[in-house]
Amino acid sequence: MKEKRGSIIKLLRIIGAIFISSFIYFLLIKFTGDKLVEKGYTFDFGFIFNNNQYLTMMLQGYKNTIIISFFSLILSVILGLIIAIMKKSKLYTFKFLATSFSEIIIGTPLLVQIIIFYYFVGTAFRLGDFYILGFKVESSYTIGTLILSIFYGAFVAEIFRAGIESIDRQQWESAESLGFTKFQQYRYIIIPQLIKPMLPPLAGQFALVVKGSALLSVIAIAEFTKKIQEIDSMTFKTAEVYIYLAIGYLIITIPISLITKYFENKFKIQGDE
Repeated sequence: MKEKRGSIIKLLRIIGAIFISSFIYFLLIKFTGDKLVEKGYTFDFGFIFNNNQYLTMMLQGYKNTIIISFFSLILSVILGLIIAIMKKSKLYTFKFLATSFSEIIIGTPLLVQIIIFYYFVGTAFRLGDFYILGFKVESSYTIGTLILSIFYGAFVAEIFRAGIESIDRQQWESAESLGFTKFQQYRYIIIPQLIKPMLPPLAGQFALVVKGSALLSVIAIAEFTKKIQEIDSMTFKTAEVYIYLAIGYLIITIPISLITKYFENKFKIQGDE
């Protein structure tokens, strides 16, 4: 009972901190807005809801961001697990390839990788549009999803690697003594133990993927940021549209932050018990 009460108190503190931060952010925006009004700028936040075209564009971009981020996270988890297992392999070739991959990906900015992958790799291999269950998937969306998956897959690999290394050595030895193959060791012993402790960092990783997807606007993918930029170029209401942009991302990232903290506290309490 005491542990649950402590968890609730921690959650309330987090929510309180978010509200206080949001209030400070609001005051900052209001102060800046007042200065703009003094200089003759007229705010009109309702314009986007009064024009069906702008509202549709914004919602379409928002939907695309969520879809791209969701599939990027799934692929990055799969890739990250494979890379982490390769890093723990006894075969030097696998370990070298996995380590080199992580160092190159983590050591270069996402924006640089987007440009290189899209304009060089995408062009070289002529990645085209294709259909899944009757739905057309444009090449730019495929490339964008792959880029995010590869970039964040390197970070997810480090999360899995740390989790694998936290498993007691005796469990590996016991599995080997029972005749388990490496695949069986991971399938029945290691991976099931990684699920709970991996949930908080993976939830946090989703927030990073969502924010990172904004850079896909440089290759003209119609995600949230790109659509906001298009609305800005059509209306010249820069302040309003970018405030909507910030709010849109916060609507996704704040709940993820709360979920992450919830899982962290829950599993910490279970571990203490």
